[in-house]
Amino acid sequence: MLNRVILVGRLCADPELKYTPNGVAVANFRLAVNRPFKNGNGETEADFINCVVWRKPAENAANFLKKGSLAGVDGRVQTRSYDNNEGKRVFVTEVVAESVQFLEPRNSQGGSNQNSNQGNNQGGNSGYSNDPFSNDGSIDISDDDLPF
Repeated sequence: MLNRVILVGRLCADPELKYTPNGVAVANFRLAVNRPFKNGNGETEADFINCVVWRKPAENAANFLKKGSLAGVDGRVQTRSYDNNEGKRVFVTEVVAESVQFLEPRNSQGGSNQNSNQGNNQGGNSGYSNDPFSNDGSIDISDDDLPF
């Protein structure tokens, strides 16, 4: 049997961090994942997938992710049910994340690429970029620098 899910998408809202009565951290968030095709109107649609992550990764997600953050989730699909306040059975399907990867720099503004470098560049504008992939993803390296 195999139950494995890998998702890449943007958070729909800030993660919600809670603790169980035993002090175990749990964070819930919804991930918007674009579909790989366009609809009849030529628009990209997305699926909104509920995710839950436990323990230290939950605290990390709550501290470092926010609405609009690009994240990768590796986990499994889980279904559960409970009785709500009206006594009706509610079924929930969610992805239980075993790991959450932060796919943008911490100071990124949800994909808008507005970096705040205030205080990081004490000598004025040195022309140095903190992002090694800012120049179309190519890296300038000589063959002498390669270890193989």
